[in-house]
Order: sequence, then structure tokens, then C-alpha cells
Amino acid sequence: MEQSDLDALLADARARRPAAIDRLYRLFSPRVYGFLMRLLPSRDVADDLLQETFLRVVRTIETYVHDGRFEAWIFRIAANLARDHMRQRRRRGFVARLDEIDADDGTVRDTTADPHARSALDVLISGEQAQRLEREFAALPEMDREILALRHHAELSFREIAELLGVPLGTALARAHRALGRLRGAVRNADGE
Repeated sequence: MEQSDLDALLADARARRPAAIDRLYRLFSPRVYGFLMRLLPSRDVADDLLQETFLRVVRTIETYVHDGRFEAWIFRIAANLARDHMRQRRRRGFVARLDEIDADDGTVRDTTADPHARSALDVLISGEQAQRLEREFAALPEMDREILALRHHAELSFREIAELLGVPLGTALARAHRALGRLRGAVRNADGE
């Protein structure tokens, strides 16, 4: 979308025109949803937080100062909601249903995963490798998971990611490099077994 088109769309959204708000949702929701799916434990939670993200966008769009970073602003809202959800989940403790526990290794599997939200890499990797990769991704530190999801699913630049997370650019780059190395190692180890 051209910058001038986005400027006009945002002006209409600030004026609370329903068609503009609907168009913002249609334009940005697929990528926000993909981002949330990478960070969250289930499709239901990602659906809920997608809706909450856009509710917050609608409620606060009048205060948004358009500086060419609207996309980063939406992803910041989604990331904050995902982070809050995961903190609450840790505080409450997580209880898995029996049908979510893998009988072979005792790990919790996501029974609500959306097969259409998977990347091309997921399709190419065998089922066992994909499970190992998913477990390894889930074991990454929270910020590393966010950085990878923002880069590969939200398609933000590292500069935008650094600004969004409030870290230096070098930190975002180093964390992404280290996390990708860990994931590559998990895939290589699965191949060698």
C-alpha cells in the first residue's frame, strides 16, 4: 500500500468511518494473526488477542501520531497483549488436558494449531523434525521468540523490531542470530539421529 493511501485510510479511521476501520482490519489482520500464532499456545487465544488488538487500535487510533510506522504500532499492541497473556498464564499455572499430552514424551502439543498458518519451512520438515523445532522455538526466551515472529511472520525490519521492543538494533540482530542458530541446530540434530 502506498504511503499516501495509508495516510488517507488512517485519516478516515480517525474519523471513525466504519469502512476505513474494516479495511485496516482486512489489510493487517492476517499478518498480526500469524504473528500471534507463533507466540501463543492455541488458535483460540490468538483469535481472542487478534480481536483485542484491533479493539485497542479502534479505541486509540485518535491518539496515534502517524509517522510512517503504523504497522509497527499495531504489532506493538499485539506483542504487548501476547506478553501479558503469557505472564498471566505463568502466574495461574498451566494445566493441559489429557488429549494435549503426547504419550511418548510427555510434552504438551497444541491440538488447535491452524495448518494454514504454518510456514513453508514447516511443510518441508518431517513431522518429527517439526515437533522438535516447535519445542525448541517454545523453549527460546520470550524476547527471542518475539523477535523471530516479528521478523519472519510480521515481516518487520530489524530496526522496527528494535524500536518496538525498546532494545538496541545490535541486540535485536544478535538475539535473532543466536535463536536461529539454536533452531538450525535442532533441525541438524534431528537429521543426524
